[in-house]
Amino acid sequence: MSTQPKQFTIHEDWTVVILGFIIIGISLFIFLPEVPVFKWTNGTDLISDVFNFGNLKILGIQFLYLISIGAFGAFLIGKSVKYFLLVFPIVYILTVIALVIAGNAEAKALNLEAVIFSLIIGLTIGNFFKLPEWFRSALSTEVFVKIGLVLLGTSVIFSDILKAGSLGLIQALVVVLSVWYFAFWLCRKLKVDDELTMMISSAVSICGVSAAIATSGAIKGDSKKLSYVISIVLVTAIPMMIFMPMIAKYFNFPEEVTGAWLGGSIDTSGAVVASGTLVGETALKISTIVKFSQNVLLGLAAFAISVYWTYTHNNTIEANESKPTLSVIWERFPKFVIGFILASIVFSFFITSEVRDSVKDSLKNLQGIWFALAFTSIGLETNFKDLLQNNSRKPLYAFLIAQFFNVIVTLVIAFLLFGK
Repeated sequence: MSTQPKQFTIHEDWTVVILGFIIIGISLFIFLPEVPVFKWTNGTDLISDVFNFGNLKILGIQFLYLISIGAFGAFLIGKSVKYFLLVFPIVYILTVIALVIAGNAEAKALNLEAVIFSLIIGLTIGNFFKLPEWFRSALSTEVFVKIGLVLLGTSVIFSDILKAGSLGLIQALVVVLSVWYFAFWLCRKLKVDDELTMMISSAVSICGVSAAIATSGAIKGDSKKLSYVISIVLVTAIPMMIFMPMIAKYFNFPEEVTGAWLGGSIDTSGAVVASGTLVGETALKISTIVKFSQNVLLGLAAFAISVYWTYTHNNTIEANESKPTLSVIWERFPKFVIGFILASIVFSFFITSEVRDSVKDSLKNLQGIWFALAFTSIGLETNFKDLLQNNSRKPLYAFLIAQFFNVIVTLVIAFLLFGK
């Protein structure tokens, strides 16, 4: 009897580390992809700036670059490269549409990020059209997300955080620990399921979307539940971004306090920058540093969560064993976190500031496009109606209550540490 040779594959997390560092290496030593233009105000700008030949050429090169990286990833993981090549162009086109919409001046004035439109477009198509199973199975949501997270590490520069002194780090640590535990306790009281509990707790306390994604990877969570949490994070960030600066101005909070409050409370980095800009330069600087300080904790949090999850939800050991072994913990540990940490270390200590500045915009663009591709994919594979029916409104209530707690606690800590 003949046997089929075993197909060569690499674990998904190691694959995204490899792909992330291939992208970083290409950007540093071989080819620095140009950043496409998506900014426009009216139809004339749209045609002359976004849809001109030069910008379309940049988008075409970016498409070939991304599909090559993605196809290589599909091969390493053992997924169908053929189906990936069929599906990716559709996902890319939908994502570019989202980026174009987000580039409109009115959308920018409202500080609506591209990922919001990516998710909406994906959810609309995924919920109103029946997609074939092979199409859904070819979506590489986890790969796209984790590549984006590895690239996110290049922007977490330890020297920038230390410039703010110990206060930003102290606030980040106190807020993350207190808010995470409160959210976790609250979700348990409301009987929210374990996966959503972990995602909600991390999203509220650390850094919103990125924390929810990292937590989902650490616990190998359901992508539909991740979509639910991301939707809540993005929707709630908008009113917070608008009203918190107004509250700070009304009560005449010092800019240092306001910046620390915004950076520690608002969940998405883009919304933090936007809200800080509304207050002033000092508030913008402090809010950004505090948010960066929380981002640094992302890798440590993902590691701690993966260990906790392995101990409390381990199904791979015998029933008579009370604790998983170190090998089981290592098996469950999200390896992409190593890529995030290594990227941060490399760009913090081994890359000069001149080189960092030269590649910063390109890497940030690539990070953003991978996240946007992921959110489009999440929407395409998610039936939002079923998700809401299955989870009721308790997760939403838990998130909103925990976010209110976060806002109050962070304000108190900001006054204690930054008030004069």
